[in-house]
Amino acid sequence: MAATVLNVIVAKNWQLGTNEYYSYHSGRDCCSAAAAPYNHHRNLLPFHGGKTLLAWRSGISSMHLPKYQTAFVKRPSIYYCNDLAAITTLISQKNIFFSAALSTTAVPYIDKVDFMKLQNGSDIRGVAVPGVEGEPVTLTEPVTEAIAAAFSAWLSEKKKVDASKPLKVSVGHDSRISAQVLQDAVSRGIASAGLNVVQYGLASTPAMFNSTLTEDEAFLCPVDGAIMITASHLPYNRNGFKFFTNAGGLGKADIKNILERAVDIYNSLTDEGLMKSKREAFESLKRVDYMSMYTSDLVKAVRKAAGNIEKPLEGFHVVVDAGNGAGGFFAEKVLQPLGAITSGSQFLEPDGLFPNHIPNPEDKTAMKAITQAVLENKADLGIIFDTDVDRSAAVDSSGREFNRNRLIALMSAIVLEEHPGTTIVTDSVTSDGLTMFIENKLGGKHHRFKRGYKNVIDEAVRLNSVGEESHLAIETSGHGALKENHWLDDGAYLMVKVLNKLASARASGIAGGSKVLTDLVEGLQEPKVAVELRLKIDQNHPDLKGGSFREYGEAVLKLLENHVESDPKLQKAPVNYEGVRVSGFGGWFLLRLSLHDPVLPLNFEAPSHEDAVKLGLAVASAVKEFPALDTSALDKFVQTS
Repeated sequence: MAATVLNVIVAKNWQLGTNEYYSYHSGRDCCSAAAAPYNHHRNLLPFHGGKTLLAWRSGISSMHLPKYQTAFVKRPSIYYCNDLAAITTLISQKNIFFSAALSTTAVPYIDKVDFMKLQNGSDIRGVAVPGVEGEPVTLTEPVTEAIAAAFSAWLSEKKKVDASKPLKVSVGHDSRISAQVLQDAVSRGIASAGLNVVQYGLASTPAMFNSTLTEDEAFLCPVDGAIMITASHLPYNRNGFKFFTNAGGLGKADIKNILERAVDIYNSLTDEGLMKSKREAFESLKRVDYMSMYTSDLVKAVRKAAGNIEKPLEGFHVVVDAGNGAGGFFAEKVLQPLGAITSGSQFLEPDGLFPNHIPNPEDKTAMKAITQAVLENKADLGIIFDTDVDRSAAVDSSGREFNRNRLIALMSAIVLEEHPGTTIVTDSVTSDGLTMFIENKLGGKHHRFKRGYKNVIDEAVRLNSVGEESHLAIETSGHGALKENHWLDDGAYLMVKVLNKLASARASGIAGGSKVLTDLVEGLQEPKVAVELRLKIDQNHPDLKGGSFREYGEAVLKLLENHVESDPKLQKAPVNYEGVRVSGFGGWFLLRLSLHDPVLPLNFEAPSHEDAVKLGLAVASAVKEFPALDTSALDKFVQTS
């Protein structure tokens, strides 16, 4: 056997300054994952300080690493292991040579951080892993600890905490390689604020919210607040946080408040305080397998819909594509107990490098992968999730995709059967054909609102509060929330509603597999051409004259609106909540300002390419007066006529 050389550092400092320190997989230390036979040495701690750090330098392939770790072979990487005994055993049994050095480095210099730039609407997002050019790490451990402490302070104020009964906060994460380190930092931040920590490990975003509602002392539920560590479908080097209470996900104003608090906490961090938070995290932390309860509830929901049949999906062949995110549980823990065949399911193993495709139901490569799996395995249905399982899509037995407008049509048909006449709230880029389908075919009402899943959900809640019944809020991205499920955007629950339909149809004697679903969207008019272009605003262009990109973008929209009103071939939408939406040439376009970035996304749909070009030319002629606006993508499209 070839020898493997390790540089071993027994790290006593609480953080490694450059953050070049980890690969993480499904709740296991990489050292332990690489050395599965030696896992009896594990002694998991709630923080990485004091763990032994392994810097693998060569010969890594001789370790027979799992697939997800072999991606690191081509570059030096560093892995954590919990104790020196594990390393000693590994060295003696694997013919490994090493050099060791003790490090007692003090807390590294804390850089200045613009916390407000970490806000992404109702989430927090940042760079957690170094190595990508032009993307410096912004979610360091001190930043993370400060944010978690700030959320804890915010939560304590909201809950008016009784000092004799500390609040509990659950913490979970998706499959990203930075997950474990950030989970430990989050745990320290929570503990430093005097709250108790309950770690769930690998989890889904919907499960984290659910933990604030579940009433079961055996699972330490309900918790008072929850933090999910995820950056959805973004690249492997990103990460972020979503926050929940039993009232739902936090809004933009709450996130702003938390980040403002985090600034003060971060600026007051001391060596003594950081070491104290480590001790407090160790003392207050508990671990719970909450996902077992969450999946059990999903199984019960399908059985109930089928008349309490134990295995209502017996004989159904359903393949799952988790994209190496957190959704792999769905095949084994949900479908199999219901009797479904799941052979052919793919990418269920968590891998934070996402080597197969982006875990995103909107991504063409991802949808092609699940479609191919359905056809190759002659399955009845395919299900695909995003990284943290708050979005999903499906594919029928013929390979027809149920995502974007078609998924909304399917869910609208299911919900309107249960709640005739209800209002379906969607985001702004849904099609005119969907409106006709919901209102003319299904007898419901389509309320097209703004982009952003939280905007759509909040609007549905608002409508109910003023007397307009709404049971479904859903985005083209695959975020779908139902009133019956506490307005939680849960990709797994959305697919449970689909499975309910299959199971109840079978219980009623209706055969045909997923054709039941296909029939539900019959009559949906779909465009021949659907395009999204992104027109970027150059913030350094002199045409901005010192103003903000938002002011510049609003000026673009205003001029386009005036242009449309003077063109008899175009008609502005009578009711519109975002940007400028216009019908014409048998189709429509929407130009809007991005929620967070200096970009004007342009969506249009048309019955033919020629009609789409006509819509594009209408936009191009109006926006050409704005030199800071990059219209190259639009120019290229209209030149293809």
